[in-house]
Amino acid sequence: MKKKIEILAPAKDLIQGIAAINSGADAVYIGAPLYGARSNATNSVEDIAELVKYAHLFNAQVFVVINTILYDNELENCRQLIWKLYDIGVDALIIQDMAIMEMELPPIVLHASTQANNRDADKIKFLADAGIKRVVLARELNLHQIKEISEASDVELEFFVTGALCVSFSGNCYMSVANGERSANRGSCAQNCRLPYNLIDGNGDTLIKNSHLLSIKDFDVSNQIPNLVEAGIVSFKIEGRLKDIVYVKNNVSYLRQKLDSFLNENSDKYTKASSGKCTYLFDSSLDKSFNRGYTDYFVNERHQAIGSWESPKSKGQYIGKLIKTVGNSYEIENGELLNNGDGLCFINENNEAEGIYVNRAENGIVYPNVLKEIKEGTFIYRNNDAAFIKLVEREDSAVRKISTTLVLKENENGFELIATDEDGNVSVVSLVHPKEPTKNNESLAENFKINLAKTGFTPYTADEITIEFSGNWFLPISKINEMRRTVYEQLSEIRLKNYVRKEHQLVKTSHPYPETKLDFMYNVANKTARKFYERHGVTEIEKAFELQWDPGKSRVMTTKYCIKYELERCPKYHRENMDKKLKEPLVLKQGELEYKLKFNCKPCEMEIWEKDAEFEIEEDHFH
Repeated sequence: MKKKIEILAPAKDLIQGIAAINSGADAVYIGAPLYGARSNATNSVEDIAELVKYAHLFNAQVFVVINTILYDNELENCRQLIWKLYDIGVDALIIQDMAIMEMELPPIVLHASTQANNRDADKIKFLADAGIKRVVLARELNLHQIKEISEASDVELEFFVTGALCVSFSGNCYMSVANGERSANRGSCAQNCRLPYNLIDGNGDTLIKNSHLLSIKDFDVSNQIPNLVEAGIVSFKIEGRLKDIVYVKNNVSYLRQKLDSFLNENSDKYTKASSGKCTYLFDSSLDKSFNRGYTDYFVNERHQAIGSWESPKSKGQYIGKLIKTVGNSYEIENGELLNNGDGLCFINENNEAEGIYVNRAENGIVYPNVLKEIKEGTFIYRNNDAAFIKLVEREDSAVRKISTTLVLKENENGFELIATDEDGNVSVVSLVHPKEPTKNNESLAENFKINLAKTGFTPYTADEITIEFSGNWFLPISKINEMRRTVYEQLSEIRLKNYVRKEHQLVKTSHPYPETKLDFMYNVANKTARKFYERHGVTEIEKAFELQWDPGKSRVMTTKYCIKYELERCPKYHRENMDKKLKEPLVLKQGELEYKLKFNCKPCEMEIWEKDAEFEIEEDHFH
């Protein structure tokens, strides 16, 4: 059997979910009223039901995110919500908290969220054996590790393909909660990583001033799709439940076209995961979406700087250098690409991002809303492309249609119209009508075809139309149109009725968990999750950070991202710079906020600790 490969798109709400499907998504993920890790992207059960219906028409799936950690008093409410979601036809839930594995649930498929920190083959195999059907992998993994995980168990693997990166291992960032009691694991991250910091060394000297030292570029591994499929990925996930509709349509259409060309070249092994074909009025391009510059992170090991230190804001598309300032206008390389209303961005001499709006653009000369002093040769980016946004926002800029063939033939009592879609569903409409020859016995077949082809706002196209008559019969055009309308309305009902949702009833398991002691980073925040781990042989379980942290002395983040590496002072990768060794501990300071950095060179990780924490500084092992 051919393996289905899927594009999974974010949906902030019903409208964006529908737009994602129309742009070519095979599945969408969306937040429910509660317990999704973006507290400001919630949706009513009624809206989700509407989205499910629309998606299933195209054989696309809807996943609901219930991926916060849960407290004891929320468990029953969460369980009831899950039953409601099952009843409206949701295809799967994306979860973090193991308490859900203990509940009395309907037979709904469960996926382990990236918040569950899925980066070890043995833990992922454990989840698969416990009944999890899909695992959303940690973004830090490389191709080799993904392959290893794929070989260890036959669980479906999902991997992020474009969008923002969390600098921390997902689920293991406590900066926000420690700094203001807004827990990222509970859906209200304050994004402390996107703030500007000063970097101070162990002598108290400031090495870097006012820079976004924990802000990293956005992710793009779209050109790695063939390698990732080869390694075992079946679902490519776009980050962004807080992003706008232009981002969603642009990213989905870009990936749809990329994946389709891969699927066409490998049609013996792989196939599309849903039905229909898309047409677009715009040329999608990732640099036109919100982005902080792109990185492939660690998919091909660590080999480039990944920080976006100047600004956490979107840089956008590179236009060209500033040639010169003329009066109250700028002459910019490739300035003819710019339009009235565009937003431009540049990095000023203090290494900060600044923006201007284009009031008027003519003949490559740009008249800004505010004339700022910009040095000649400065790189100019467009982070708001007014014409592109206007085009993409149009409802008809991405249209998805299911292919059908129509046959109009005669029967005993009159006529019938048969529609057969690309998935083999058949809809038949009969019309009782006398068979009267046309005037002058001329054929109206061409006329009938023209009217049968008018599929308009339906989700269908009539790609082949056959008229099978034994004579040149007359039929009023109004009847032809009515038959066409009815045959397609029926077809939609048939498609929804024939949609098969995968189901899986959880059975309680007790195979051993790969660890017997769990620290706070396992995010156990309720008695039920504790019970789950205990049944699987875990003997010691620390409470979740949210319930027990020691203010001022805690480890608030673990990350693969490394400031020493970014500064080219890594003892492993930058041996040639080790005469300029940094005096540790390095400290990040932002107003009253202060953090210490600890470098664990063996696993190649950096930890961020609060300022009163005590730890030993490791000597590097790479002499």
